[in-house]
Amino acid sequence: MILQTAQRKRAKIRMNIASPSGFGKTYSSLLIAYGLCNDWKKIAVIDTENDSASLYSHLGSYNTLRLDAPYSPDRYIEAINTCEEAGMEVIIIDSVTHVWKGTGGVLEYQTSLGGKYTDWAKATPLYMRFINAILLSKCHVITTNRKKQGYNMITEGNRTKVEKAGLDDEIRDGYEYEMTIAFEVINENHLAKASKDRTCLFANVPEFVLGVQTGTKILEWCNSGDPITVDDVSKRIGDMTTIQQLLSLYQEYPQFKDVLKPEFEQQKRRILVNQEVNTQLINQQNLSLNGVH
Repeated sequence: MILQTAQRKRAKIRMNIASPSGFGKTYSSLLIAYGLCNDWKKIAVIDTENDSASLYSHLGSYNTLRLDAPYSPDRYIEAINTCEEAGMEVIIIDSVTHVWKGTGGVLEYQTSLGGKYTDWAKATPLYMRFINAILLSKCHVITTNRKKQGYNMITEGNRTKVEKAGLDDEIRDGYEYEMTIAFEVINENHLAKASKDRTCLFANVPEFVLGVQTGTKILEWCNSGDPITVDDVSKRIGDMTTIQQLLSLYQEYPQFKDVLKPEFEQQKRRILVNQEVNTQLINQQNLSLNGVH
């Protein structure tokens, strides 16, 4: 263990925008994305909303990747990897609601296992793989999620009544805490506020309309940290859990390829061994289910 002086490194933003339908999540995300990279061709939208992202094609020649059901975490991860391999600088995931409660999403998977509390031991790791794909991406990542009307059951004597209780996020509780910034669009006038902000850029700021200048401001913050060092990259190698993540990290910092190649190769071997072990366990489970054992 080594005690070190805290230093903020240059980073990629992890942002979420939440609102009910029709409040401008997709449009706001595109404007912020342009502020982050100043090049529409370097922006990709992973679209789970029936091609809704294409409605704003007049803004510029950004890219879209339509993602249909099943909305499993692995399919989201595959879409993220596709965008990274294509050289995108900003990835918009519109929306993450489906990975949680859509067809083939985490809730449906947990229900298919039996719906017991203990079944979360299998469902949660899949969800966390999706979260890690966002956190470990070499791109800026903006996600959106829907909000819906929440209700409380109030008991008064022998009577029970239902009362409105604000808006609930249609994603797993605590999702926004994985983000660097989380915005809420609060009305049809597209006014937004920061519900979480580790950058401190938007803390205690009155509601405002998200736009290109928002992305530009965030980019300045991302680039204002200390340069990434070989030690920083070395520490991240052990966090990579897939070959694709490891390759993305290897390609992101070409200046460190030679000196860190042995560590990359070692982590590659670990990943391949883990994949082989997992495959064997799955095969054993399938044999058991088929009555062979």
